[in-house]
Amino acid sequence: MSNNHSQPVYDPLPLTGDDHPSTALYNAPPSPDPRLTSFNTPQIPMDPSFGSIPPGAAQPRFMGQYTDSGTRESFASSSSIQGGQSEYGSVYALNDANSNRLTAYRDDPNHPDSVPMSPVGHSRALNEKEATYEAPRKKSRRKLFIIGAIVAALLIIAAIIIAVYFTVIKPKTDSANSSDRNGNSRDQTTTSAAAPSASSSAGEDTSQSAIVTGGDGSVITMEDGTTFTYRNAFGGHWYYDPNDPFNNGAKAQSWTPALNESFEYGTARIRGVNVGGWLNTEPFISPAIYERYQGGAEPVIDEMGLSEAMRADTANGGISQLEDHYRTFITEQDFAEIAGAGLNYIRLPIGFWAVETRPGEPFLQGVSWGYFLKAIKWARKYGLRINLDLHAVPGSQNGWNHSGKLGTIGFLNGPMGYANAQRTLDIIRVLAEFISQPQYKDVVTMFGILNEPLGEPMGRDQLTRFYMEAYNIIRRAGGVGEGNGPWISLHDGFLARETWAGIFPNGDRLSLDTHPYLCFNDQSNAPMSSYAMTPCTTWGHLVNNSMTAFGLTNAGEWSNAVTDCGLYLNGVGLGTRYEGTYAGTWPRRGDCSEWTDWTRYTPAMKNDIRQFSMASMDALQHYFFWTWKIGDSLASGRVETPAWSYQLGLREGWIPADPREADGICGNTNPWQPPLAPWQTGGVGAGDIPAAVTDAFAWPPAVISNAGAVELLPQYTQTGAIPTLTHTPITAAPEQMMTATVDLGNGWNNPADNLGYVAEIAGCSYLDPWVTPDAAPPPACSIARREAEVAPGPQITTPPS
Repeated sequence: MSNNHSQPVYDPLPLTGDDHPSTALYNAPPSPDPRLTSFNTPQIPMDPSFGSIPPGAAQPRFMGQYTDSGTRESFASSSSIQGGQSEYGSVYALNDANSNRLTAYRDDPNHPDSVPMSPVGHSRALNEKEATYEAPRKKSRRKLFIIGAIVAALLIIAAIIIAVYFTVIKPKTDSANSSDRNGNSRDQTTTSAAAPSASSSAGEDTSQSAIVTGGDGSVITMEDGTTFTYRNAFGGHWYYDPNDPFNNGAKAQSWTPALNESFEYGTARIRGVNVGGWLNTEPFISPAIYERYQGGAEPVIDEMGLSEAMRADTANGGISQLEDHYRTFITEQDFAEIAGAGLNYIRLPIGFWAVETRPGEPFLQGVSWGYFLKAIKWARKYGLRINLDLHAVPGSQNGWNHSGKLGTIGFLNGPMGYANAQRTLDIIRVLAEFISQPQYKDVVTMFGILNEPLGEPMGRDQLTRFYMEAYNIIRRAGGVGEGNGPWISLHDGFLARETWAGIFPNGDRLSLDTHPYLCFNDQSNAPMSSYAMTPCTTWGHLVNNSMTAFGLTNAGEWSNAVTDCGLYLNGVGLGTRYEGTYAGTWPRRGDCSEWTDWTRYTPAMKNDIRQFSMASMDALQHYFFWTWKIGDSLASGRVETPAWSYQLGLREGWIPADPREADGICGNTNPWQPPLAPWQTGGVGAGDIPAAVTDAFAWPPAVISNAGAVELLPQYTQTGAIPTLTHTPITAAPEQMMTATVDLGNGWNNPADNLGYVAEIAGCSYLDPWVTPDAAPPPACSIARREAEVAPGPQITTPPS
């Protein structure tokens, strides 16, 4: 597309040398004093004793007001974060042929070795033989003529029959067999030993050979028997064969490598979308299931409260209502539509309860894992790659509602901070072992190990040590180098991107995750048209710099929102800054209905949002929009946060039907020059992190914020049974037969890892994992008692057949 834009262009890279001194590599405003009181999140009362996230970074996304009347000490220690410039000062980023040999005939009379050719039909070598057998051959020829005539007649008859069948009879049969109930023509092929091609051919009798692949216009039958027509104008094709369930031949689009082909990270663009609010619920994404429980004295504001309310609501199905949500909110058709939208990646948030829960935690344990396995199956079928995102961990990594419980931070913070981090590392280990198996590694190709940890209260050093240990765990599970386990996505912790530049030299396949948003700070009633190039001028150079200084950088979340308008966007019952109803001093800027009632959007408004969307795509380069789908409100019957729904924007025209249209919107089709360094993509040198670095960031940290020395805090030993994750049984459609024996994996890729799972030490005291950071630690267990509990790790638990 044309690149003749009048708007500013990206600064070229590299931003070094005399014209760009190294001190300007990160051209972002400095981080503020952590004691500033000008910043407030819904969870942080405006109290001078609290620290802050840099100005311009709104409160992290969609989190409700922390209502506990007690003090929060977690931000009081945030002064441990030193130096660095943060993009969050100006970017509201939270959720920021063989040889040709000629043979010479020797019949040239001028050639010294010439041999004259025999007359046609004769051979010198056969002259004597023909003279001897001339009489018998005359009789023989007569017989041959008769036999030949009969054979010819039979061939003519067969040709006539075949021609009639293929031109008259079979087309009619195929037409009847290849149309759905709505008359849609199918475009499908049948099982083939070879990988499926992008073009499908109709005509196979489905009663004799099950259909396993197809392209645009083919009809898909889902598990519940309902059907939909697969639409993909970009040359993509699906593939699923129950007798070959791990076939990775599907392609999302013609330009996206199939799952069995290499994705050139740093060169090929990640064009992705989150599937948020599904296996880890959020009030603003799936408002209906929260709206049901707002009439009581204690409004339901997070998944912990939702789980408790559902368990008490036995008349309406109890906690099984949550599985009803899993089953209906996202289906196979969504994955097909994502591929048809020109996207190639999915970021899929899950909570720790997909793996395990502890006594007192009301979350629905393990059920969401079964639906994550469905997601793997659907992604494989439509050629999509998955970024597995651990969105909620024990104790909460940020105190916001999408971490499972709204409140305070209990991960790497407070008296249970170390124990919760130990537990989280083992959850990461269990997940890494599963997705590193050969059956799954080409689909789940990225692992976001911790969503939006708040780096300031827990400490940069503590968070870095956690990342180093998680990296080691994942690489032990899958191995080092391209194709061995997933890319590891590290969230920036709301610290300046320069904080992470070069911190893990030679780290194997690491990506830095940032969440840029523009909507959670000072509000403006400026028209949408005024934001046309804001992403380009605000984010473009920061991404360029990070791609050079760190390596692969991805925007794990972003949206089309420029105000904080939307039902439950800031949290349940908290109002909005835009309308001046949010806690604190916020001047009213206007009526939110202007932004939320998408049924009244004019063509100009839709075009302005579309421009902003494309500018964001181009500036961020590798991205995952938040989120694919927003559910309807029970009250209004429609989506109340339209700026956050990719599906709705695609349908209504304010998101481009082809995301490639965004390339070059910011004035430069190639803002960062690939490729990445070989070690960054799993090549030569990958994983050779210097010993000095691994020693500097050894686990555990000496001190836990707001708690003290780690040896004096509650902690676990590795002596428990491992909750090995299981697979989903392979099933076939009625017209298909299971003829193959398929190895589904046992859930554990590295058999050498038989270390036990985190378990309590007998006789030691533990607090609730969700206790507030200001709680007093229990009496310390003696070192002798802890050492006595250390025993050889148990064998891995065998998954059910």
